Amino acid sequence: MDTPDDLFVQRARAGDTEAFQALVERYSAQLFRLAYRIVGDEPSAEDAVQETLLRAYRSLSRFDDRAQFGTWLYRIAANTAVEILRKRRRHIREGSDDGDLTLPSHEPGPDRHAMSGEVERAVRGALAGLSPLERAAFVLRHFEGRSIAEICGALGLRESAGKQAIFRAVKKLRRVLAPLAGPRVSPVKHEVLQ
Repeated sequence: MDTPDDLFVQRARAGDTEAFQALVERYSAQLFRLAYRIVGDEPSAEDAVQETLLRAYRSLSRFDDRAQFGTWLYRIAANTAVEILRKRRRHIREGSDDGDLTLPSHEPGPDRHAMSGEVERAVRGALAGLSPLERAAFVLRHFEGRSIAEICGALGLRESAGKQAIFRAVKKLRRVLAPLAGPRVSPVKHEVLQ
């Protein structure tokens, strides 16, 4: 049987570094996946995970035991990844050359292999066009399958603001990707709907 997070947290608070290491091992892959999907590249995702774990370790005494440790870590990771993305965008506006945003994905699957180069470029561009908050909310909802409440908790938003961020992201992505889908045809009249 797995040791519950709260026991590891109690031990880590008491100075047991192995207990905190067990938490790191338990959550690092999930944190990396989230960060990668938000920032879009491995080095920045690794930086986000390291910073997340450092912040968590330093703030362990302030962790509220009534909350779930994994949810708390997810919130730190999402905010850290958004900060990295915002810093990158600031550098881009200031003329730095390190702003290449790549298409976030996890291990290649059949859907990824089937995606044409044109569609991949369009999706990459569409994701890059989202604000850091919109991108984080979209990733949490559509890649991570998180609920609105979890997204709002992770990003520190009210429910209406979380829903609005997701709505704006989806709207922007649809607008950019619509030309690739081709015209829609009415099933009844066989008319082109544009």
